[in-house]
Amino acid sequence: MKHNSKVTAILIGMFLLTQIIGLLVVYAYTPQIVSVNVNGSIQNVTIDPLPAWFQQPAPESSYDSWRFLTSIFFAFAIAIAIIFLFSKYKLTGLLRAWFFIVVTLVTWLTIYAFEILAPFPIYENVALIIPTLIALPIAYFKIFKRNLIVHNLSELLIYPGIAAVFVPLLNIWTIIVLLIAISLYDAWAVWHSGFMQKMANYQIKELKVFGGFFLPYLTKKQRLKLKKSRALAKKSNNKIKDKKMKVSLAILGGGDVVFPIITAGVVLRHIGLIPALIVTLSSVVALFWLFAIAKKGKFYPAMPFISAGLFVGIAIAYSLFYF
Repeated sequence: MKHNSKVTAILIGMFLLTQIIGLLVVYAYTPQIVSVNVNGSIQNVTIDPLPAWFQQPAPESSYDSWRFLTSIFFAFAIAIAIIFLFSKYKLTGLLRAWFFIVVTLVTWLTIYAFEILAPFPIYENVALIIPTLIALPIAYFKIFKRNLIVHNLSELLIYPGIAAVFVPLLNIWTIIVLLIAISLYDAWAVWHSGFMQKMANYQIKELKVFGGFFLPYLTKKQRLKLKKSRALAKKSNNKIKDKKMKVSLAILGGGDVVFPIITAGVVLRHIGLIPALIVTLSSVVALFWLFAIAKKGKFYPAMPFISAGLFVGIAIAYSLFYF
């Protein structure tokens, strides 16, 4: 196992919690069909709870779904190019500003979704103000004030908001193609080019912002050494001298978290809640399996493993609930 059992359990727990939050957010933004009286006649009208400035034309045909998938690939390529260029030319200020805007918007979406799910009515103006008052401080402390707790807690809210934007554009077949493409890219970027490792180092050391869960921890040997030093210092009534100690890092990239949410969200919309939960559980099992077989000191692309679990989940969901 790459990390100790406690750290592994925390990572998997945060991953699972984010998936559950993501399903709730996707459910909150699922269009509802309501009956309204129009000039004396009852008509069914589809209402999209997603705020108008986030809405995109829903795919009306298979062609639209594939066209949207192409747009997603294009947007993904642009985002990677921007991050690469900004990091190459050390434009950390602009990159932080961009992250601040994105984090604010998607966190706002997640909080607003829970207002939709609230069992009591919230006035429209208040419903718009509350997420703003929460999202702005979260984004500020995450981007400009480095804090481990704020960072990881904010990650729970970021990826559900991102998923809410992309889920309406995809269907089962397009999400499968997207997962295959992302898995191939992830494997190439980690095992061949080393691009992922370079980007992670840049984000952690220079940008001071990392997209994903981030847990520094001491190994058992380091903890014993620190305990021994404290005991000696206490015995001799001396203070412990400041010494640098290399800390182990347990990280799980943002893409490894958001794509399972998008996949489960698509399954939720097209098949149902139980199938979506099966897909989520499959991704959790796949992630645990990766952590179990991974070796210390080596880097692994998580998406090929998670995607394999997602494919198994989709196959089970289809076989049990679709046919």
